[in-house]
Amino acid sequence: MTEAKTEAKQKVRVTDTSLRDGSHAMSHKFTREQVRDVAQALDEAGVPVIECNHGDGLSGSSIQYGFSRVPEMDLISEAVGVCEQAKIAALLLPGIGTVEQLKEAVERGTEVLRIATHCTEADISQEHFQMAKEMDLEAVGFLMMAHMRGPEILVEQAQLMESYGADCVYIVDSAGAMLPKDAKERVEAMKEALDCQVGFHAHDNLGVGVGNSLAAVEAGVDQLDGSLRGLGAGAGNAPTELLAAVLDKMGLETGLDVFKLMDAAEYTIAPIMPFDPMPDRDSIAIGYAGVYSTFLLHAKREAERYDLDVREIMMELGRREAVAGQEDWVIDVAMDVAKEKGAV
Repeated sequence: MTEAKTEAKQKVRVTDTSLRDGSHAMSHKFTREQVRDVAQALDEAGVPVIECNHGDGLSGSSIQYGFSRVPEMDLISEAVGVCEQAKIAALLLPGIGTVEQLKEAVERGTEVLRIATHCTEADISQEHFQMAKEMDLEAVGFLMMAHMRGPEILVEQAQLMESYGADCVYIVDSAGAMLPKDAKERVEAMKEALDCQVGFHAHDNLGVGVGNSLAAVEAGVDQLDGSLRGLGAGAGNAPTELLAAVLDKMGLETGLDVFKLMDAAEYTIAPIMPFDPMPDRDSIAIGYAGVYSTFLLHAKREAERYDLDVREIMMELGRREAVAGQEDWVIDVAMDVAKEKGAV
C-alpha cells in the first residue's frame, strides 16, 4: 500500500444518520424527546455530524412517503438545541425538497446539506449545490443505488457534483447490494479522480455493511455513515458503535468515544426501536435483487394477488434495473412473472 493511501486512512469522519435513515424504521414517528436524547448522546460521544430530518429528505413528510409525527423542522431545532459540538445535517432529494424547506432548515441550524440523486442523474443537482454554497453550507453529494453502475460511470457522475461545488461525494449502497470488492473498487476510482473528499454509506441487507465500510476505508475513504444499532431502512445501516470500535482498533482517528456510543446504542436507541434491523428474509431479498426497499411492500401485495413468491418479483425488478419512483412498475412485472409461470 502506498504511503499516500496510508496517510489518507488516518482520519475518517463519521456521520450518524439514526435520526434520518432511522426515520424509515421508525415509520417517521420520532418524538421531540427522542430526537433530543439521541442527538445529545451522539454529541457527547464526539460524533461530528448528525443527520436529522424525514427519511426521504426535506419535504418528505407526505402521503406518498409517510407523514412525520412531529414537523421535521421542529425536530431539527430540537437536535440543534442540545448539540454543543456536532453539526446538524439534512438530506435533500431534488424533486422532493424545496427551496423554502431548505431555507427554513438553515434558519433552524442546519449546517450540512446532503444532496441525493440516482447514481446516473447527478446533473439534476446543480442548482441545489449552488444554493448550498450560496447559503455557506457544507455540500455533500449522494450517488444512490451505486451498485447499479461501475466505477467509471460513477466517477463521471461524481465529477459533475464536484464541479457544482460538492465538498464530498458519497458512494451510496442504497439497496445493500454491494460486497466489499464492489465498495473498494468504487471508492478507489473516486479517490483517484476527485479532488474533493469521498464518502461511503452502507446498508446491511447482505450482512456486510461494516465489511463494506472497512473496504472503503482500505481504499482511502474520507467519510463514513452509520446509525446507532444500525437503525435504518431495510436491514439497517452499519452500526455507528461498531464502526467506532473497529476504526479505533485499526488505529484511525475519528474523535469518537467508543464506550459512549455503545451506551447510546444500548440505553438511548434500543428502548425506542420497534424492531432490531437485521438481514431477515425480506431484507436479504432486497440486497440480493439490488432493488430499493420501497418496492417490497408493493411486491408483497402483488405476490399475494398472483400467488407468487415475492422474491421472484423482486429479482425481476432487479434485472430490469427498477429505481425509486417506479414502484407502480411492480404491477406489470408481477403480471409478467405470473404469465411466465402460467399463473394467469
